[in-house]
Amino acid sequence: MNRNWIKLIFASILEVFWVIGLAHSHDVWTWTGTIIALIISNYFMITVGQVLPAGTVYAFFVGLGTAGTVISEILFFGEAFKWEKIFLILLLLLGVVGLKLVTTNKSEEGAKI
Repeated sequence: MNRNWIKLIFASILEVFWVIGLAHSHDVWTWTGTIIALIISNYFMITVGQVLPAGTVYAFFVGLGTAGTVISEILFFGEAFKWEKIFLILLLLLGVVGLKLVTTNKSEEGAKI
């Protein structure tokens, strides 16, 4: 796994924090943390999108962010646990992993020519 994929995973983890922060922030400090996570998350997503295909980057970012947010809400904030949700999250993650497996860097594509 190269550095760009690691940046994208980090951006996706931060996305979970800022999405949860939008729902649960209650004072200046939690709102500040939410905004910082949002800015850093989107910065990394944009920089990775300059190297990897933008559609793959966005799907990966949103897919992992969605899965992480739903799982976090279930584990930490009392959201209802339903097997249907878990199945759909696993299906989403399968698609995200599949995108990672079939995607090459733009620089690698240029080297093949």
